[in-house]
Amino acid sequence: MSSHIPPLAKKVPSERTHHGDTVIDEYAWLTNKEDPDTIAYLQQENDFLKQETGHLEELQEQVFQEIKGRTQETDLSVPSRKGAWWYFSRTQEGKQYGISCRVPAEGDTPPVVTTDGTLPGEQVLLDGNELAGDSDFFSIGTSAVTPDGKLLAYSTDYKGDERFTLSFKDLQTGEKLADEISGVFYGGTWSADGTTFFYTRIDDAWRPYQVYRHTLGDSADNDVLVYEESDERFWVGIGLTRSEKYLVLGAGSKITSEVRILDADDPTGEFKVVRPRVTGVEYGIEHAGDHFFVLHNENAENFELATAPLDDPGVWTPLIAHREDTRLLEVDAFASHAVVHFRRDGLTGIRILPYPLQDRDAYEIEFPEPLYDVGPAGNPEFTTERLRLGYTSMVTPPSVYDYDLETRRLILLKQRPVLGGYDPGEYEQFREWATAEDGTKVPISIVKRKDAGRPAPTLLYGYGSYETSIDPSFSVARLSLLDRGFAFAVAHVRGGGEMGRRWYEEGKLTRKKNTFTDFVAAARHLKATGWSDRIIARGGSAGGLLMGAVANLAPEEFAGVVAEVPFVDALNTILDPTLPLTVIEWDEWGDPLHNADVYAYMKGYSPYENVEAKTYPPILAITSLNDTRVLYHEPAKWVARLRATAQGGPFLLKTEMGAGHGGRSGRYDAWKEEAFALSWIIERGTK
Repeated sequence: MSSHIPPLAKKVPSERTHHGDTVIDEYAWLTNKEDPDTIAYLQQENDFLKQETGHLEELQEQVFQEIKGRTQETDLSVPSRKGAWWYFSRTQEGKQYGISCRVPAEGDTPPVVTTDGTLPGEQVLLDGNELAGDSDFFSIGTSAVTPDGKLLAYSTDYKGDERFTLSFKDLQTGEKLADEISGVFYGGTWSADGTTFFYTRIDDAWRPYQVYRHTLGDSADNDVLVYEESDERFWVGIGLTRSEKYLVLGAGSKITSEVRILDADDPTGEFKVVRPRVTGVEYGIEHAGDHFFVLHNENAENFELATAPLDDPGVWTPLIAHREDTRLLEVDAFASHAVVHFRRDGLTGIRILPYPLQDRDAYEIEFPEPLYDVGPAGNPEFTTERLRLGYTSMVTPPSVYDYDLETRRLILLKQRPVLGGYDPGEYEQFREWATAEDGTKVPISIVKRKDAGRPAPTLLYGYGSYETSIDPSFSVARLSLLDRGFAFAVAHVRGGGEMGRRWYEEGKLTRKKNTFTDFVAAARHLKATGWSDRIIARGGSAGGLLMGAVANLAPEEFAGVVAEVPFVDALNTILDPTLPLTVIEWDEWGDPLHNADVYAYMKGYSPYENVEAKTYPPILAITSLNDTRVLYHEPAKWVARLRATAQGGPFLLKTEMGAGHGGRSGRYDAWKEEAFALSWIIERGTK
């Protein structure tokens, strides 16, 4: 099986010593992207993958056609009103990328779609297909229209390395302006008068650390550095409040925030600090007419909502007090009300705060399904009596609602079409609770066809880092599993945010192993309760670390493991402060470079460090050569060590040679990649 691998013996292993521990890394040479042997190795791994999975091509094509056949390829989003225009995006059959457009606003009612799937009088802002051209990869990082609607700033990436080129377009003439700025990061915002654009740059570690001010029509060489963050744990971003009254410049680490504000009518003025950073205190600010809202966690683990005066925003008066059972996620301010997005009992929710705040009671919007995910979506107007919401569940396709604040009524504007006769009544969703090693109850969300048998082959998904929650949601591609008798489950493990801030805290730093044991407990619960007989585990990025850890911890529980852009060489990466994002990550994982206890703890779970000479399930690792978040060499080294040390498998590596962290960029390409992964999963679940 190993004859396809380029000769490794000629490569000299690296040797490192930390805290008295000397470790030999025989595959460290794979970190050199410029070495022709590295590229040859990855290409030969891809050849080996094709050899081992060639028999799945027919099934892969079948699944691809199912995904394509259930998708309304020519479609458009629900238009959102902003000023004198309705903004929307649309897709066209046969085209890889979306097209962003707008039409003039006449009244408060969105325009009616014509028979060809367009809107009358539309103006194309950006056509991703034209911009992409023949490039194998294409991504838009920024798309921002001036408050007066006359100009557009947008940025493009043709490699997947998340270093974008910023361009500008005159929306009145359709002409691209001469201004062009390379090497920028995501985001950016206009001043109130549309003469100035603020953008961020990243350092060699891919950390956004600088904010620049560009005056339209001037050379980029004359752009002014507005702010530079010297602390390597912090990254920066900039935006404009919904009211368009203030520019907000935020600096944040994993655990600490600091915000600066500036009158948007004075773009050359000086940003003022709202409240100086205090380690462990996170806060954000939102303008609400005669005051600010501040969402913060000072002495409030699950966050508290406060108000602050415009002339002294560092003075916070509590409005919604901290609750042990409710994690406040964000606040959106409007002219006549505010909206709080929160999380309780493992589900998201919406709370409305009418003005004046002290005179009328706040209330929450109710939703009928036992599992769902809801959040504000597409609300650019400051003055409005309607709230745009996005809603989905494991059986309900993504849906767009307007909530009428006057009548307190939800109005369905659109539900994503699922072609081919999809009937949500044929599927059912459940919540189960596994018991972790320490007695903690871990929620599991499950969906299956009502007529599917039990036990069923099950795809169990997990993430469990950065307080990121994997909420119940719908997937067209997933139907190809469910209709073959599979169940799909999400293990809401600690390290995520599903059960509040404490859930996150109990799955990070030197409690990280809870993430892995929670996932194993979920798998064992599904088997013990008769839900599942064969479980395939899947996760990506930090969820890929989870995949590598549980493969070491309990390989016998899984019939297969899919690890996408997996963070499996965690210890070596977090030890190297020159690598992208490492120093920023010390607040999440700990600092093994300077702390011997953290080093020992991470060495005890890092997947690459803990591969053993025992039987592992089949493993499919998927990565991208240009990934800047989890470098390609992590899964490459991991698979090489698995193949040399472990039994079982096979252990397969798939490398996208022209993509980044998110994989292939075009939608048809992405469907094909998903069809490949699903075909592998189907085989593992039915063997």
